[in-house]
Amino acid sequence: MKLHRTLAAALTLVAGIALNAQNPHHMVVQANKIGAEIQPTMYGLFFEDINYGADGGLYAELIKNRSFEFPQNLMGWNMYGNVKVMDDGPFERNPHYVRLGDSGHGAKYTGIENEGFFGIGLKKDSEYRFSVWARGEGQKLVVELIDNDAMAESQVLAAQTLEVNSKDWKQYELILKSPVTEPKAHLRLFLASKGNLDLEHVSLFPVDTWKGRKNGLRKDLVEALRDIHPGVFRFPGGCIVEGTDLDTRYNWKNSVGPVENRPLNENRWHYTFQHRFFPDYFQTYGMGFYEFFLLSEDIGAEPLPVLSCGLACQYQNDDMEAHVHLDELDSYVQDAIDLIEFANGDTNTTWGKLRAEMGHPEPFNLKFIGIGNEQWGPEFTERLEVFVKAIRKAYPEINIIGSSGPQSEGEQFDYLWPEMKRLKVDLVDEHFYRSENWFLTQGMRYDSYDRKGPKVFAGEYACHGRGKKYNHFNASLMEAAFMTNIERNADIVHMATYAPLFAHVEGWQWRPDLIWYDNLRSVRTCSYYVQQLYSHNKGTHVVPLTMDKKPVAGQEGQDGLFASAVWDNDTKEYIVKVINTSDKAQPVTLEFAGMKKKETLADGKCITFHSDQLEADNTVDNPNVVLPKESAVSIEGKVLNAEIGAKTFVIYKFSKK
Repeated sequence: MKLHRTLAAALTLVAGIALNAQNPHHMVVQANKIGAEIQPTMYGLFFEDINYGADGGLYAELIKNRSFEFPQNLMGWNMYGNVKVMDDGPFERNPHYVRLGDSGHGAKYTGIENEGFFGIGLKKDSEYRFSVWARGEGQKLVVELIDNDAMAESQVLAAQTLEVNSKDWKQYELILKSPVTEPKAHLRLFLASKGNLDLEHVSLFPVDTWKGRKNGLRKDLVEALRDIHPGVFRFPGGCIVEGTDLDTRYNWKNSVGPVENRPLNENRWHYTFQHRFFPDYFQTYGMGFYEFFLLSEDIGAEPLPVLSCGLACQYQNDDMEAHVHLDELDSYVQDAIDLIEFANGDTNTTWGKLRAEMGHPEPFNLKFIGIGNEQWGPEFTERLEVFVKAIRKAYPEINIIGSSGPQSEGEQFDYLWPEMKRLKVDLVDEHFYRSENWFLTQGMRYDSYDRKGPKVFAGEYACHGRGKKYNHFNASLMEAAFMTNIERNADIVHMATYAPLFAHVEGWQWRPDLIWYDNLRSVRTCSYYVQQLYSHNKGTHVVPLTMDKKPVAGQEGQDGLFASAVWDNDTKEYIVKVINTSDKAQPVTLEFAGMKKKETLADGKCITFHSDQLEADNTVDNPNVVLPKESAVSIEGKVLNAEIGAKTFVIYKFSKK
């Protein structure tokens, strides 16, 4: 043991001499100066229904156009035989249904077949819950899961017969078990009797949803969200909050109550980009505000709903007549007031009662609300002011989030920040989808912000590589570097969320994205792991870290280094994050200054995130290409001698002894 320690000390000494010969960068952590509190909400998630993020993604429903409410009523369905679309169904806001009738010949069949979202993903030995609202006397419906491309004798993978015997509408359900794994199955329904059979709200869910809920969420995707340990969850957007026009804005009141009676909404993302066009992309509202609140609770995040301010998307509407006039804004303001009641109200209130009826009598304890998304100009601020006054009067404890517009700098940004201060909002939502160089030059962004005004919510950001607008390791490294600035300025920055969150590999409109998936698999990108590493190691308080008495923020003479340090009062650890964005390894000494003489640091942990291939990323076929690696690290007293590899993100964790 003595020989081992002597050898280790000798090796450390040699390493130290070698590093000193290379003029290591000397970083000082002022360990005795515990600074600003880091908010529990600091690192979180932002959800928007883009890239088939809801229907076809997080929302586990496998049937496309289940209520026949798409503008083309049978979009997503193939029909054969005697099929009619009717419009006097049992649900007021979803009136359409199909009537299956006798084909008139014994060798002819009547039925419908659903293609799902890029097919229906089935897993071997997994169970699937089919349900339908139906009406008919003495009728039989054959329910099949099929593989259209099967080379076997039969296309049928699983089948059951449902008997319907009621002149009134009733809901029926059965369970189908898949004998194989098939990512591109279909659902086929046959009429197997004489007479007419009416069908409405045809649904298919995996039994194994998140927490086994019937109107549930896709389990692997929720697990990915939970595993980040998010502090805040922003929803439902994004641009869908605005809508291309006001009629297509996300209306939260349409997204609650019985799922069968939630009306269809047009998703602005199905037509926004002509080069990535998906005409069958709509919102069923099956995953509505109740489900968003419940998900926030499940993953331990503060819910942050965003509501329309009465402006449609300003990029798509130059005419002020497209927006709500100030004197007609009352219903929009009331929507915000009612939402807070839905989330927090007693069960004897109108909206609190509805929440209880849906299954959650306890309040959701909503603390934050956003008004507007990427709006700008006086037309935004004059509307926001109305909301601020009304919310402050009704619910003074609620934190209101305004916006600095769609840009991270420039005319709109410069106009809006003083206005947000004048209106005394609690946080300002900043957005930046920018290049590698932008992220490298933003290491001091928040150091000069006014500490007396609203706090910052970095609500949407991602590094978009020049000519490489897709997920790759180097982009995630730039994000990690930028986040040292967020962390170092935790007194002004209280929230940060990467965007967008989800993307289906066959149905994306925008990239990069945090989590990708197909019908059966999902993958966590390099950017995901950066977000996770920060969230898992955010600490509770900022600790000053400098080099030559300056923040380590990619400044001149710092050789592409970025760094931040925190103290975790729960684990009693110092956590230091260092990012080397340069093409060369950088020798570093890390000194923990200001500690008492008797205090030292125990050997700790080192987490390294690196790839030799800068364009590499994880994919659904190869999900483990780039992963964080953890190892033990030794420290001599209060000084660590280390070498930070080229293009590397490293985290050091030491506890006092």
